[in-house]
Amino acid sequence: MTTTTDLVSYEDALASYDPVMGLEVHVELGTRTKMFCGCSTALGADPNTQTCPVCLGMPGALPVVNATGVESAIKIGLALHCEIAEWCRFARKNYFYPDMPKNFQTSQYDEPIAFNGYLDVQLEDGETFRVEIERAHMEEDTGKSTHVGGATGRIHGASHSLLDYNRAGIPLIEIVTKPIVGAGERAPEVARAYVRELRELIRALGVSEARMEMGQMRCDVNLSLMPKGAGKFGTRSETKNVNSLRSVERAARFEVQRHAAVLSSGGTIVQETRHFHEDTGSTTSGRVKEEAEDYRYFPEPDLVPVAPSREWVEELRAGLPELPLVRRNRLRDDWGVSATEMQAILNAGALEPIVATIEAGADAASARKWWMGELARSANESGKALDELAITPAQVARVTELVTTGDLNDKLARQVIEGVLAGEGTPDEVVDKRGLKVVSDEGALGTAVDEAIAANPGVADKIRGGKVAAAGALVGAVMKATRGQADAARVKELILQKLGVAEG
Repeated sequence: MTTTTDLVSYEDALASYDPVMGLEVHVELGTRTKMFCGCSTALGADPNTQTCPVCLGMPGALPVVNATGVESAIKIGLALHCEIAEWCRFARKNYFYPDMPKNFQTSQYDEPIAFNGYLDVQLEDGETFRVEIERAHMEEDTGKSTHVGGATGRIHGASHSLLDYNRAGIPLIEIVTKPIVGAGERAPEVARAYVRELRELIRALGVSEARMEMGQMRCDVNLSLMPKGAGKFGTRSETKNVNSLRSVERAARFEVQRHAAVLSSGGTIVQETRHFHEDTGSTTSGRVKEEAEDYRYFPEPDLVPVAPSREWVEELRAGLPELPLVRRNRLRDDWGVSATEMQAILNAGALEPIVATIEAGADAASARKWWMGELARSANESGKALDELAITPAQVARVTELVTTGDLNDKLARQVIEGVLAGEGTPDEVVDKRGLKVVSDEGALGTAVDEAIAANPGVADKIRGGKVAAAGALVGAVMKATRGQADAARVKELILQKLGVAEG
């Protein structure tokens, strides 16, 4: 077994090898109870308080399938363009780990509920890449091990381990791709785009929040390299439980470089699981990977087969929401933005806030402008996501309305948003407290214009002489005098009127 951590450059690796990936994504379903018993799935309970004889694997305890879990699995399968099995069974996947109280996991093996599908994903430049889906099957999650006393949080070096079985038995859907070939140098980007698209799809279906940072969605990245021109896949490694989009991409890229270094030096890739390290972007060896026969699968004798009727399946198909990629393409056309602009919106996490702002009454251009401009800047400075800012889409829509009606200009609107973010109240309350409304009184504006002309006779003479562009200096003087609360376009009109000059 080689333990080298030497890397070759990514470019050199791609010059000699073609990456082949397989992605296995586990999604925790948002059901109220576990997959085979009535225990609660709520987060935050004290350890081992959400358990029963069934999920602890006590002798004689009999499981019952969660109907909502089955329904969620079918919805996911349909959204992934899969065939839905007319009849399928659960199986026992036998292996010993302390966080498996039954010493086996109830899963599906050769008879998954959904199979043979695909998911189209969009890359940064707008190119669409199709990822073929092998299967989506139902299973249960394990408990949680906490290793205490070591420096890394892993079992090596720990003095003891604590086990919490609250999570044991929570419904999971495992979605497995077919080998992903042909992505070339973009393989890590494809991996990230696939997991992102899958996350959006899961959320759109409403079957899980799919929050990767909370472990509700986890990705295992399988990767091998195939020499250029060869027709046979190489030996794969499996980087387990990667829990962010960025990390999925980094893990795939690192493994390409590591595999290439081993192969180029005459070494042999070991089929093993590996751990990803966020701090370094690297992977380290876990354990030699088992083959399917090592798990001694056999049909679960305590559960009846699942046989969804075709009528039920078609009913669920008819109730599917608009899929995320279809929806994004529709919105892009509706808004008149380019693929690059839409990708920037997605990368900023601004799509849903913009949609909600439009639904609250704003026009699309204004909603995009504020979320991608002032609010994106505030989020970046505060280190928050856009949807974590202390302002609602309805409040942003109200700010755009005040601009449209002429009560605010852009400068004042920025101050209103600043006030809302600072907790000073609603947009209207901030306007009142700060006295931010545009000065629309013609008499007051006229007086301010007269004073600006009188204070700048040289500029006024230039304007009278035909240099209309010089009016900008007078507009600036009026805006300063009104603390930015005048309508600049109206101010310019008044200046030209008073000087007897026609614009244009």
